[in-house]
Amino acid sequence: MIAPAAGARILLATKPVDFRKGAHSLAALAAEVLGADPFSGAVLVFRSRRADRIKILVWDGSGLVLVWKQLEGGAFRWPPVVDGVLRLTPVEFVALFDGIDWRRVQAVREIPTPSAPA
Repeated sequence: MIAPAAGARILLATKPVDFRKGAHSLAALAAEVLGADPFSGAVLVFRSRRADRIKILVWDGSGLVLVWKQLEGGAFRWPPVVDGVLRLTPVEFVALFDGIDWRRVQAVREIPTPSAPA
């Protein structure tokens, strides 16, 4: 499983991309189409036309890292195909990467610490 760094921005490209593209082509696409800096440390997620494969691109400080995953059965849950970008929480990203419907996942809410009565 891939887990993004705490506080990392996770950007999901909603429109399918040509999966023959490599890391540098996806970085250029992120800069031109998504308006995202591919060298900022943001996690950039791209999908194939059939939504059964994803590519994840991230700059780790020394180079571009490209992760490719294909689901053997089914497809990744994806928002409607439109031009644009969607921001995910780390919890939603992990669910997407695991093939779970990330729209149904919610981050754990912090429980407030009770205070002593005055």
